[in-house]
Amino acid sequence: MAKDFLTSVQERRSYYGISKEAVVSDERIQEIINHAVKYTPSSFNSQSARVVVLLGENHDKLWNITKETLRAIVPADQFAPTEEKMNAFGSGYGTVLFFEDQKVVEGLQEAFAAYADNFPIWSNHSSGMLQFVVWTALENEGFGASLQHYNPIIDEEVKQEWNVPENWKLIAQMPFGKPVAAPGEKEFQPLEDRVKIYK
Repeated sequence: MAKDFLTSVQERRSYYGISKEAVVSDERIQEIINHAVKYTPSSFNSQSARVVVLLGENHDKLWNITKETLRAIVPADQFAPTEEKMNAFGSGYGTVLFFEDQKVVEGLQEAFAAYADNFPIWSNHSSGMLQFVVWTALENEGFGASLQHYNPIIDEEVKQEWNVPENWKLIAQMPFGKPVAAPGEKEFQPLEDRVKIYK
């Protein structure tokens, strides 16, 4: 039986213990991504979102690139926790890379100069919505995922390795796989401090 929307929202969590075991077919993953990219809203219907999905060896390569990039930055005597984290992400089934096409954003800035300063912000809003849609949809299929931000330190190598257009700006990385460990406990601040309703 399909979950209702709010249950799906509630059950979407950050999973760091993931495996390479297939949960659904690669075709189903592509269907989910295509649907999310097509129907997630964007300001002025700009459709500035771009996505690269890395599976198999390509997924492994991304987290090796990230690990080696960080190895050059993090002191050797402090690198073990970082390496452990990279290996955990690499243990997953795949990674979704989220980009925003800056050519589209800049075109809107030129066409609507009065809103020029807002278009990069709205672009990030759209990307955040897309990330949430993909994350929740993957969870509904039985995957666990988390959202990572190793940009901009990996940007250039990612663009070179996967022939990503120069005008695509990397926003986030989402490793996913079959959950092998439950997410940690989550605490919630009181809603009365966070929501105000006026009637």
